Amino acid sequence: MKKVKTAVVGASGYTGQELLRILLRHRGVELVCATSRQYAGQELCDVFPRFRHVPGADLKFTDSDVAAIAATGAEAAFLALPHGVAAAYARGLVEAGLRVIDLSADFRLNDPAVYEEFYGKAHPDVELMQEAVYGMPERHREAIEKARIVGSPGCYPTSIILPLAPLLREGLLLPDDIVVNSGSGVSGAGRKADIAYNFCECNENMHAYSLPRHRHLSEIEQELSLEAGAKVVITFTPHLMPVNTGILTTTVAKLAPGATAEAVGACLHRAYDGAPFVRLMGENKPAETKYVTRTNFVDIGWSVDARTHRLVLMSAEDNVIKGAGGQGVHAFNVMFGFDETEGLWLI
Repeated sequence: MKKVKTAVVGASGYTGQELLRILLRHRGVELVCATSRQYAGQELCDVFPRFRHVPGADLKFTDSDVAAIAATGAEAAFLALPHGVAAAYARGLVEAGLRVIDLSADFRLNDPAVYEEFYGKAHPDVELMQEAVYGMPERHREAIEKARIVGSPGCYPTSIILPLAPLLREGLLLPDDIVVNSGSGVSGAGRKADIAYNFCECNENMHAYSLPRHRHLSEIEQELSLEAGAKVVITFTPHLMPVNTGILTTTVAKLAPGATAEAVGACLHRAYDGAPFVRLMGENKPAETKYVTRTNFVDIGWSVDARTHRLVLMSAEDNVIKGAGGQGVHAFNVMFGFDETEGLWLI
């Protein structure tokens, strides 16, 4: 199997650590660069003892310099950086000939005005932003295959878009009456010191946050509107759950006239029977976080409420794997012609 020289930029956060875990066991990857200003000069296995005795884990973290990253001979780079920071690296890496998978929000949107509205500042590279492909392989495989830069979807959007997209595309749901409630593990806030995410603040507690407009709404509504062929505006309430990882999403939508539970199930099966990381639980079978954490799967169940003619969609995923690093590697596999499951059979 060919080896692609690969860099992880911002490799010391939760998503970066998961990327390293996956890439170190990926048969098609030669990990040549992992950056971290905090840990520059230290070996991966010293910073993350779980990697001791793993081949390749004696690689040393380096500082985050575009020229130095390119000088390693890397052909691909994962950007596991905060939004606003990733864009500063992407242009230089793309111009150096690397193919880039960005896991921040900088290249998920196609409208610079929407980016500025939701992220509070103008996008620094609108041309590259509008070139980027939304990196959800279940929906954009052909575009991802050819892309120089991929904007990997957010964790919440993955759990929301995958169940809704085929149903909106086939007209089984009304696009103007969708309500979504999601809960995420504390790792979704990133690996940082913040009193709000201390153990005693999060343990045995659950609460909503970022009301009434979480930043992920921008990409959720963008992608759902493309599927529906009409503007989709949803109500989205995220919650912080007292777990390390995992996302559980419950979506309620009004069925279109004539739509049935059988039609919903048939639509989802048409969309995902060939998708290795989407597991359809079936009607009246809820998804649960404990069966998806530490994996690249998203589980989807559904139920029709005949009294209200509403559909309840239930989905679960790991927020730092399927919702971040694993999905990025899935796109990488598509970009470089590997079997799309390579390195991702995590159970």
